[in-house]
Amino acid sequence: MSAHLTDQAFKTLPLNPALQAGLDQAGFEFCTPIQAQSLPLLLEGKDVAGQAQTGTGKTIAFLLATFQRLLQTPPLDNWDGKQPRALILAPTRELAIQIMKDAKLLNTGANLRIAIAHGGKDYQKQRDALNEGCDVLVGTPGRLLDYHKQRVFSLKYIEAVVLDEADRMFDLGFIKDVRYFLRRIPAPGQRLGMLFSATLSYKVSELAYEHMNNPEKVQVEPEKMMGDRIEEWVYYPANEEKIPLLLALIEKLQPERSIIFVNTKHVADRVWGYLEGNGHKASLLSGDVPQKKRERLLQHFQDGEFPFLVATDVAARGLHIPAVSHVFNFDLPQDVEDYVHRTGRTARAGASGVAISFACEEFVFSLPDIETYIKHKLPIASTADETLIEPKPPVKSEKKTAPHRGKREGGRRRRPRRSGNRQGKAAASINKHADKQ
Repeated sequence: MSAHLTDQAFKTLPLNPALQAGLDQAGFEFCTPIQAQSLPLLLEGKDVAGQAQTGTGKTIAFLLATFQRLLQTPPLDNWDGKQPRALILAPTRELAIQIMKDAKLLNTGANLRIAIAHGGKDYQKQRDALNEGCDVLVGTPGRLLDYHKQRVFSLKYIEAVVLDEADRMFDLGFIKDVRYFLRRIPAPGQRLGMLFSATLSYKVSELAYEHMNNPEKVQVEPEKMMGDRIEEWVYYPANEEKIPLLLALIEKLQPERSIIFVNTKHVADRVWGYLEGNGHKASLLSGDVPQKKRERLLQHFQDGEFPFLVATDVAARGLHIPAVSHVFNFDLPQDVEDYVHRTGRTARAGASGVAISFACEEFVFSLPDIETYIKHKLPIASTADETLIEPKPPVKSEKKTAPHRGKREGGRRRRPRRSGNRQGKAAASINKHADKQ
């Protein structure tokens, strides 16, 4: 049996035969840990607040629970046959689209009507689909809020609600919209509630207990999320060594498909330029990339036309990208939870992966907090052991990106550079680690 699966078979769960048929057709036989822990509770009608990142099987868990609820519970007497009975909220259009794909996969025998609403395109087309009626509505908060205020659909008949990647709802500024929906659907005791998040922080837990019916907490710990399937390393390069080290590791490891994470648009542009200038085809994804171009670049990356994707955290949240072999933290994230999100882009669905971090002079201060959060030390690799590559000049991007020196993308201020004696301590710390090698 694959290491990422449990011995809990789907066929042992009290699922509707139409859903069992959908699982069989999709080739799903055994549950992942988050499915094995959450589904028995959900199928008993209990609300669940689950800690699980994208790629652990949570989408299948909440879709099965949602579909089961609609199939086994008769609609309310005054339901007009058109209004949604289930609402699934996702923070990004990419995640909403992925949920829709998985929903169609499981719906082959259930014949539920599923509609999607997200920003970026198809405004009238999506509105027309809602006017025709649906059982399950999947969408992002902004577009759904727009339609609801125009009375395109009603929230009175919701029997199951899902809040996916709740922590990202806070990060991306959607929490007011989320609360708008949660306050207008039936009371917690009258519907099934599901919340999933990569981290069950205080603010996420507070949201769960405010708007859910005494939810059961189901957790897959951060270190278990990464587990033995992800090989982690940290290097301590000087700032000017980061590009030569990245190129050297690419040459050495020959990664099939990699995401290179940076903290700002300016650095993303610079890293992309050096990759292209040194013969490595790459896509560049930051928050200001237009939606159509964004989808085209992601498709090229997923199809293998570009082996490298340079991305900021804002741009990469909620993406479902299969078969990523390597993740490079070119800049260490300053939010510890982002380390889990980034690292979780690799080793998905039971595959193995490699996560390499650069603890440079500027961002080394983030490392202790990251290691405390993930509950293990990152193995140290020595920059001196690598044959650094003198880079060829970078290619200039089509759109010149201005430096954002004081702010990370997404609006959070960057921690100021420490100076004086504290900066000296950081350098001493780096040298101490290097001496251990």
